This record gives sequence, C-alpha cells and structure tokens, in this order.
Amino acid sequence: MDSLHEWSCAALAERMREAGIVRAWLAHDPERGRYAASHPLLEPLARWIERDAPDFAGHEAVFLQVGPRSGVLEGAFVHRTCRGQAAGGVRFWDYDSVAAFLTDGLRLARGMTHKNALAGLWWGGGKGVMARNSSPHGADPALRATIYEEYGRLVTAIRGCYVTAEDVGTSVDDMAAVFRTTRFTTCIPPRLGGSGNPSVPTALGVVCGMEAALEHLGLGSLAGRSVALQGLGHVGEPLARFLLERGVARIVGADLDARAVERVAALDPARVTARRVGPGDASVLFEDVDIVAPCATGAVLGPDTIPRIRARVVCGAANNQLADPERDDALLDERGVLYMPDFLVNRMGIVQCADEDVGTLPHDPRIERHLDRDDENGIFRLSLRILDTARAEGRTPHRVALELAERRSREPHPLWGHRGLDIVRAVMRHGFADTGDGAPGAPAG
Repeated sequence: MDSLHEWSCAALAERMREAGIVRAWLAHDPERGRYAASHPLLEPLARWIERDAPDFAGHEAVFLQVGPRSGVLEGAFVHRTCRGQAAGGVRFWDYDSVAAFLTDGLRLARGMTHKNALAGLWWGGGKGVMARNSSPHGADPALRATIYEEYGRLVTAIRGCYVTAEDVGTSVDDMAAVFRTTRFTTCIPPRLGGSGNPSVPTALGVVCGMEAALEHLGLGSLAGRSVALQGLGHVGEPLARFLLERGVARIVGADLDARAVERVAALDPARVTARRVGPGDASVLFEDVDIVAPCATGAVLGPDTIPRIRARVVCGAANNQLADPERDDALLDERGVLYMPDFLVNRMGIVQCADEDVGTLPHDPRIERHLDRDDENGIFRLSLRILDTARAEGRTPHRVALELAERRSREPHPLWGHRGLDIVRAVMRHGFADTGDGAPGAPAG
C-alpha cells in the first residue's frame, strides 16, 4: 500500500468502495504532529503528501470522496484559510495517477491562496478536482448532473471550509447541479441569482496585464502588436475579441477543439490564424510574436519550451503556467522574456463570483475597480508596481508577486480570523456533516 499514490484514480476509487469509504480526510493532526488520514487504508497517501508531493506547502487539508453512484474520485483541497474560507473552482479532468490528481489539487489550491490575496479578497485558497477517467460512467452525459450533485454533497460535508466554483471541464450548468446539493458555491447561473460564467472578465484582466507589461517595457499599446493564444475556449475566445478591438495586428491561435478553432478564426480572417493541434503540441508558444498567452492548462513553461519562446512577454489566463516556479521564472528572465505571474493577471474569474452571497449588481463597482487603470490594487497598477520593484531589486516579477501574496495571505480575516482551520479540525474530530445521502462520517483517526 505504500505505493498508493502510483495507483490509477479508478483503482483507488474501487479500493475505497470495497473498504466502505465514501469520504475521507488527509490533514495535519496536531496531536500526532504530522499529516494523517481518517482511515488506515489512506495513511500512505498522507505520508506521501507531507514528504514527497512536489506542491505541498502546509496545506490545511485534502478531502476525498468516491461518488456513491458515479464512482468518480473527487477531491477538495484547502491550502490556507487565514483570510477566509478557501475558494476556488472545481476541475473535471483526466489524471494518469493518484499522484497526478493530488499534485494538481495541491498546486491549484496554493495558487488560489496567492490569487485571492493579491486581489484583496477576504478568501483563502482552495480547489476542487474530479478525476474524469476514474469511472466508466464519468463521460456519460446522463450522469453528468449526478457527478456534480455528488460533488456538492462533498462540499456540504466539509462544513463550509471550502467554497467551490467553475473551472476547467466545468460549466455554469454544472454549477447549477452543484448548487442543488450545497450552498457553498459560486459561479451559479444568473437565473439562480449568481454571476454566471466568469470567462469574459478573466479575459479582460489578462488584457490589463498585457497592457501593463507593454507600458513597463516602453512598447506602447496593444495596437499593431501580435499575440499567440494557446487555448481558444472559454477565456481564449473572448480574449481574442478584446485584442482585436484594441487593434492587435495579428493573432495566432491553437486549440484541441476544432469548433473552437473555427469560431476564433472566423472573428477576423484577415488578422486571425488558428489551427487545431493534438495533445502535447505546444508549438503555438514558439510563434514569432510580441506576446504569448497560455490560456489552456498549466505547467506549459519549462526547460523544454522556454528556450524556444521568441515573444518579449508571456501573459495568459492559465493557472500555474510554470512547471517549476523555483526554476522557470529564472529561465524566462535569463531569456529576456517578461513573465506576468498568472495569479496576478487572471484574478477576474474569482473576483466576479467570490461575493455572490451579498448580491449582484450590473456594472458592479467592486468588480470593475479591478479593471480600472487608476486603481492602486487593480490589475494594471499593481502589475506596474510589481514590475518596477522587480527591475529595481534585480529580481523576477514572479518572486516579487509571490512575496507580496504570501504576506497578504497570512492576514487574518477581520471578523472570522482563521475560522477555516477550525472547521477542518471540527471535521477531523466529529466527522463530516450529514448530507442526507447515507454516507458515513469519517472517524477521527
């Protein structure tokens, strides 16, 4: 069992079902002074996370569930909740192993801590991950709503220490299914009182980051520039529209989805070239353009790709673009490529939906200020401040932004303090909340 992290997600889900485990936790146990598991079967995963997981950074908890009907392996990852409940979207994706599943959740949750803190939101960092290939039923359209309803019950079961939202592989309609089984969710459809799809404001935030990078380099505006887009989906398509509106001379795009390619290519055939690519094809990053925008999945910037990048600026919407943050920001800097940290420029998705519980407004000033070029904590001004500090101190923008995010992320919520961690400990001591589906609570370990 010590190699449990090497198993497939389907194999772990099946083993948990055989053992009667519907929900479980992996978390730091203050009494034992180490990461522990709610069930002895999962102790090897707790040890692997604490000792060997590449993106473990003192995460407060990892919660696991096997969908009672779907069999899908699902997770809710809580990094740091000083500023408030952990907040971040739920990703429905394929994972080759349990290690890949856990690594993605840990990395993304930590990234949300930094994104929320830099944005000035009173939220901590969290993320949801569901292994699409962990069950033969995962791709069945008839069961999709069931899968998301099951995930909502997991979020309810962990008593509100994590608030979920939309992410890769998840739609607004999926969030409506989540909302049916939990109140701890955002990005729900407007017909249910939510803010809906956050992709358009996310694209606008990336545009602000691009404009700040160009100004910092003394290169003027986006007008007449060239941009390569990796990913033409939820964010990539509106990003292409905004760039065209700002007079970009040329856009080169790539995506796995032929329909997305066709839609973006049709926006302006004279200025847009788009192509369909296969999995793992990163060639669009190497186009001879001014700006490269990774807008698909993360970890695309590393030793295999960075030496071939010809753009002056990398600024995109994808989360966790650096394969190894400790290494790859320096590699980009050595190449003379200005990297705009993703958690600095792609905040608008969480900004739009984070505070739905206090109501929504047309042209909400609390949201639009993040896109205001004169707001000191808006994306444009904060980016310039970070870039200027990095230049003055001889450091990379990523390191400067990360230090600022870390400081802010440790500020306690002005009303609730570190309540999220108290809730995690309550789940560990007393078990999961009753969700009405007959799933047993986990023992205290």
